[in-house]
Amino acid sequence: MCWTKRSNLTSQLTGLKGSAANALMPDTIVHLQRSSGVHASMGQGCFGKGVLHSIRQVVIMLWLNDVYTKIYSVRCKTSLEGLRIGCLSRFNDLPLFAMHGGKYRNTRCCSLSLFRSMGRVLTEILIWFKWLLLTRRQGSLVRCCFIHCAVLFPAQTSAGPAQLSPSLAGLSLQSQTPEALRVVNLLQERNLLPPGPISPPTPCLPQDLQKINCHPEVFRSTLTSIPQTQSLLNKAKLPLGLLLHPFKDLTQLPVVTSSTIVRCRSCRTYINPFVSFLDQRRWKCNLCYRVNDVPEEFMYNPVSRSYGEPHKRPEVQNATIEFIAPSEYMLRPPQPAVYLFVLDVSHNAVETGYLDVVCQSLLENINSLPGDSRTKIGFITFDSTIHFYNLQEGLSQPQMLIVSDIEDIFLPTPDSLLVNLDECTEMVQDLLKSLPHMFGKTMETQSALGPALQAAFKLLSPTGGRVSVFQTQLPNLGVGSLKSREDPNQRASAKDIQHLSPATDFYKKLALDCSGQQVAVDLFLLSSQYCDLASLGCISRYSAGSVYYYPSYHQQHNPAQVECFQKDLKRYLTRKIGFEAVMRIRCTKGLSIHTFHGNFFVRSTDLLSLPNVNPDAGFAVQMSIEENLVDMQVVSFQAALLYTSSKGERRIRVHTLCLPVVNSLSDIFAGADVQAITGLLASMAVDRSVTASLSDARDAMTNASIDSLTSYRTSVLTIQQPGLLAPACLRLFPLYILALLKQKAFRTGTSTKLDDRVFAMCQLKYQPLAYVMLMIHPALYRVDDLTDEGALNISERTIPQPRVQQLSVEKLSREGAFLMDAGSVIYLWIGRNCNPNFLTQVLGVPSYPAVPQNMTMLPELDTAESQRTRAFIGWLREQRPFFPILHVVRDESPLKASFMQNMIEDRTESALSYYEFLLHIQQQVSK
Repeated sequence: MCWTKRSNLTSQLTGLKGSAANALMPDTIVHLQRSSGVHASMGQGCFGKGVLHSIRQVVIMLWLNDVYTKIYSVRCKTSLEGLRIGCLSRFNDLPLFAMHGGKYRNTRCCSLSLFRSMGRVLTEILIWFKWLLLTRRQGSLVRCCFIHCAVLFPAQTSAGPAQLSPSLAGLSLQSQTPEALRVVNLLQERNLLPPGPISPPTPCLPQDLQKINCHPEVFRSTLTSIPQTQSLLNKAKLPLGLLLHPFKDLTQLPVVTSSTIVRCRSCRTYINPFVSFLDQRRWKCNLCYRVNDVPEEFMYNPVSRSYGEPHKRPEVQNATIEFIAPSEYMLRPPQPAVYLFVLDVSHNAVETGYLDVVCQSLLENINSLPGDSRTKIGFITFDSTIHFYNLQEGLSQPQMLIVSDIEDIFLPTPDSLLVNLDECTEMVQDLLKSLPHMFGKTMETQSALGPALQAAFKLLSPTGGRVSVFQTQLPNLGVGSLKSREDPNQRASAKDIQHLSPATDFYKKLALDCSGQQVAVDLFLLSSQYCDLASLGCISRYSAGSVYYYPSYHQQHNPAQVECFQKDLKRYLTRKIGFEAVMRIRCTKGLSIHTFHGNFFVRSTDLLSLPNVNPDAGFAVQMSIEENLVDMQVVSFQAALLYTSSKGERRIRVHTLCLPVVNSLSDIFAGADVQAITGLLASMAVDRSVTASLSDARDAMTNASIDSLTSYRTSVLTIQQPGLLAPACLRLFPLYILALLKQKAFRTGTSTKLDDRVFAMCQLKYQPLAYVMLMIHPALYRVDDLTDEGALNISERTIPQPRVQQLSVEKLSREGAFLMDAGSVIYLWIGRNCNPNFLTQVLGVPSYPAVPQNMTMLPELDTAESQRTRAFIGWLREQRPFFPILHVVRDESPLKASFMQNMIEDRTESALSYYEFLLHIQQQVSK
């Protein structure tokens, strides 16, 4: 590629002398290579004539044009439009041009190709020239200096962050005007959803660092480019935080067994891929920058079985790694896996039929409980009294021990209530078979949940472990008893929602006591009545447990909920578990953590107490910049999870994330992760709803979108245009905020049960981001015309990949069938005039009226259409650890209202449409 001559003024350049020539700087040397034409040898110190003429021509044009000179005359098959040259004023006083005198012969030049082959003809290349001058003196070409070029070439050699060239420190990270900063007018571009899943932005790091960076499903930042200062972050009006899924099930996890775990002597950071080795014997910490010695044992690489290459050890090659910890990481011998089941057996509980499901599921999975030969198990049941079960070996049958004094609870036989599972399996199985019948005719209506939890705490305090509580009604007896606070007439109130905070601190205090003794409490709430989840949920929140909620649960009347409960319970019983865990999050000096979100107890500023940790739990943290990061090119974050495995091993799982530091607002916006931002804002809004009010939380979320787009408009956009403008990376931000405002946790004016609302808030706080986003913004697909085009092939299965549709009624068709994935529930909406082929081949019915009203399963038909549809739904379900119920929805179905409430872009009686919401934001941004 070469530029065509447009004038004969080129010869003027060779005559440049005096002050111009004397100012030429010998700094960063860049050698232009053309895809065709003459190439200069790196050792010659001069350019070929073709390149020389091209550069001369550019300089002439810069000289003759004041600002943003554009070159349109290009000799190639396609026009090279908009070759923007940086903002230049006059040639004589340009700070962009720096010249320095001197004679340079045989100068070595660094090679850079301005136009890299991308497999297609580039249609636009943006280049900023800051220092450019050509002159000849005494037969040799003096250097052509590009101190700041936006087309950066990837590094050819591997280097850690501390070894990056200082000349790159001030460079903009954006190589071109990136897609992330493409200006989008939200009022004009309505089809903003991509056809498939949204990928998180990739941090702008050297290729070798990017390859080994922590996976975003495990460790993700709201901003993939960290601002240099807090004032710059404040100006961007975007939240800075991290979202973690630290105990996620991983298919590949390097495990290291070593007597020496290498850590920084100052900040205790674990050695990781982003440290720098000064030599074979010393490494510099990437968080506090202390220089540490490399232990002798670390010089040996167990993978390659070689010595003297510490930088090739697995710890330095993997951003996620697990260590088997030596004895110094143990305060006591590793605890055994201990499981205690606390079961509501009141009349209401027996009526629901849940006890049969729990006992049957335990019988089926008793041998799959995580653990070893030391695993212990126990059972407590309760109504108005507390029932313990002696399962000691040698008894002919389980022995029930009843404690009626619930005011002063005690353990009747402390040594025989928790038994070794291997030794007492038959006794446990006998109890599980008899339990559903033992209370079949009970008329006891009272529930002493508080005393039952106190008994569980006393039983597990010596060892620690997991308490699984099953509750079906409002506790109304003994400590922790509650009264109904819900007014059904206020469910659809447009005013502030009351009673989102707990009615008593009993459950929080007990949870903190549990946490101190390494006991976590998981709560299963199965009820058709108000149970005050805002109060009961504290027992799980502060003990690092989980909450499961099954409204309107009944074995006969709601079979879909029963199936969901069965699937969830199987996963719960058999998934991996970590005991007596703590998690610490460290970050580079200058950054600080100030707020955590999730289920845990904060033991110190950066240490979370997690008596249990499970692979389905997510966490979030908010961060601030305490000290300027001006001298840093990258920063790092490290999460270390120390836990005891169910096999009794003390292990440490370490995740390390590296991100670049930037000094411009455009770079900050270009690296914004809209889904991570939305997830963090959702957690922050839950806290605001409880500590302040729901209306405050709603206003804060709306203002978040207004403030960020205002900042973008005033500080990043160079040309003001009419409309609501957003960078492409944040084009979905207003849509997600509107979706949050219409989400069950935050919506107003729509009838919402208080427990339903509180449970939605719990999910937003502790679920990993991937699952939260489906709750916030469901995915809609048309499925009556599924094909194999673009399908995935997984384990010899063909999985269709239909396009994601906008959540608007205008996208529905009465001739079609549409599947909505809302996270915990999947709707299959059937149009009144749906294709008869779909009805017969997928639903197995001859006509629309024949579609069952409460259909929750698809028949297994031997047709291609049925196999595609079931494969797609099965694939969606496999993406999450819980089991989403499938509801087939007709126009006459009671569930149609729930389906339509997820049409976020449409107007409702109490909420704006997406377009109206955009107009509101535009009005605020334009003020």
